[in-house]
Amino acid sequence: MIKPIELVIFDCDGVLVDTERIATRVQVALGAELGWPLTERDVIDLFIGRSDASVRELIAARLGGTTADVWAKRFEQLHREAVDVGLTAVEGLPEALDAITLPTCVASSGSHEKMRHTLGRTGLYARFAGRIHSATEVARGKPAPDLFLYAAQRMGVDPAACAVVEDSRPGVEAARAAGMRAFGFGGGMTPPERLEGPGTQVFHDMRELPALLAAG
Repeated sequence: MIKPIELVIFDCDGVLVDTERIATRVQVALGAELGWPLTERDVIDLFIGRSDASVRELIAARLGGTTADVWAKRFEQLHREAVDVGLTAVEGLPEALDAITLPTCVASSGSHEKMRHTLGRTGLYARFAGRIHSATEVARGKPAPDLFLYAAQRMGVDPAACAVVEDSRPGVEAARAAGMRAFGFGGGMTPPERLEGPGTQVFHDMRELPALLAAG
């Protein structure tokens, strides 16, 4: 028997805040600057949804540890500058949050510092303060289930009663590995078909989410 949803776990980048477009643009620019030519599709396939540590490992394997460190530092700087210029919440997200009555939390591949910045810039931080979890707190980032299981444990909810809202392939894979229902947001950078899979419902507009959650 399928348990009713008791907790909604939101990814941050690309689900709450429209940062994935910024991140992709910055990664393409850094690749051109530091010796790894990348297309937008390359960045989506290789980096989006993964932890900073996982991304650094990929860059180090390609360009060496020193360049990976330079890349990470430059990314943090350029991403912060771009966020300060024009970051917005994902379209329809504030209205969706207003209509969701279930308990919620955030579980992101990003650091707490990054989330304080991005959620703060969009006025969303106060909605989730005290219920924000980062991949920096667990051994393995997405697509491993560690982060979502950790969030469920911290919130005191059975994983089988959790729903995860994700916009990346590693994210929906992590949700499925954790035994949670996944709602794949197909309105972002990742092609919707890459989010499809067992136990996953793909949707395209955040304003659809409250009804989907209510239907279980």
